[in-house]
Amino acid sequence: MEKQIVDDKIKELFISSRVIALVGASKKKEKDSNIVMKFLQKSGYKVIPVNPTCINDTIHGERVYGTLLDIKEKVDIVDVFRPSKEAEEIANQTIKIGAQALWLQLDIKNDKAKDLVMKNKIYYISNKCTKIEFERLFRGS
Repeated sequence: MEKQIVDDKIKELFISSRVIALVGASKKKEKDSNIVMKFLQKSGYKVIPVNPTCINDTIHGERVYGTLLDIKEKVDIVDVFRPSKEAEEIANQTIKIGAQALWLQLDIKNDKAKDLVMKNKIYYISNKCTKIEFERLFRGS
């Protein structure tokens, strides 16, 4: 039962969201973040890359921002490809920009980040890949 509730929430989040900020985006085509960004774009999302090492550059046609706080438009999901220890600061930025969800990719978890966002009524998803979950939940529809 619990898994079904989680799946329903994730599915609802995908359906209600249009803009995803991808923290840790990479220009390298072989990197998971690059592959996932392209997949999400093809699935109909606007994906805004965040990477302080390539500010003002572009990845898959989108301008790269240094932090979440630099993005001027409304972000629905913050999708994180950074080490777990960085998640707390990313959680603080997620709260400041008013995103609906903080999504930490595979093998990324942070209890302080979880507590911060959940106190602010923001969904917390960790140790899951947006691409894998999207394909699993929508492949039949």
